[in-house]
Amino acid sequence: MTPRLSRRALIGAVLAFAATLAAAQGGPRVKDVYEVGPTVYVRALTVEKARAALWVGTSAGVHEVDLANGKLRNTFTRKEGLANEYVFAVGLDRDGYKWFGTNAGGVSRYKDGKWKTYFPMHGLADYWIYSFAQQKNGDFWIGTWAGVNKVDGKTGKFSTYVKELVNEWVYGISVDAQDRVWFGTEGGVSMFDGRRWVSWTHKDGLGAPNTDNLPFSANTGLGTRTRHDLSVSSEGPATYNPNYVFSILSAKDGSVWAGTWGGGAARWDGKAWTNFTAKDGLAGNIVYSVAQDADGALWFGTNNGVSRYDGKAFASLGMKEGLLERNVYAVAVAPDGDIWVGTRKGVARIAR
Repeated sequence: MTPRLSRRALIGAVLAFAATLAAAQGGPRVKDVYEVGPTVYVRALTVEKARAALWVGTSAGVHEVDLANGKLRNTFTRKEGLANEYVFAVGLDRDGYKWFGTNAGGVSRYKDGKWKTYFPMHGLADYWIYSFAQQKNGDFWIGTWAGVNKVDGKTGKFSTYVKELVNEWVYGISVDAQDRVWFGTEGGVSMFDGRRWVSWTHKDGLGAPNTDNLPFSANTGLGTRTRHDLSVSSEGPATYNPNYVFSILSAKDGSVWAGTWGGGAARWDGKAWTNFTAKDGLAGNIVYSVAQDADGALWFGTNNGVSRYDGKAFASLGMKEGLLERNVYAVAVAPDGDIWVGTRKGVARIAR
């Protein structure tokens, strides 16, 4: 009788094979995987260099992981002070506070064992929170389903912007080298330079054309209160909505990258948008997350694995290379150069 491999042994065998193949091809490889549960989604990954920690936001709470050894340091749920276990965003500010954006629970802020939760009664725009970013002067931005908040870096006062945005559902925020703030929304991209607001949509070139003639659908992605089921966000027939921007990143060369629903990854060079799709080598045309490593390469978490783009070509990893699931919702770059990606079921660590 042939002995059966345990799940852990099977994963180890897959990773060993993938590592051998990647080494032979000179590409990225999956080094480790860490499971969080078969029905748990990993929605956010944020690296805190000062603590050598990886913060993992899931649909069942937040984990703090030691980047040196991959071991779990802490887990936070409602019992510890988190407003809601379903965490879509983890932000860090220059004062060392950790900000956790939740699904319907507002924002919980944590530091040194002390918690504070913000609701609309405190100035927060909404209870549904999806992104954070901070400017050079300390102003802290919070993306919500009802516009964006700016928390004054000196006074802590909340300001809300809605009509200035191309769409009120804000999923991604990034601050560029010029201290301009970029917003990825359900209706396109907006930018605030401190004086004026500018926006772009598919009509301006954002997102690739629908060459596969996929059905248009507003019922996609992270969701709205009435139109979406947050537990199943990307299953079923493929659909297309290039204005739906999940993620946004200001790159080191001054360009801005936006991850779209069905329109691939879009690059703004200051004059025009250029779009990259599966036909160019991108793993999938739904781009949930974007990150950049120390060498300048871009990493895209998609509906069909993770892709690395060095400016010339794409290299991709999927389940057969060791990922726990094909939908990659979060990507983060560690100080040692390793790439961490989050899916349903857990987290994978990738060597470049």
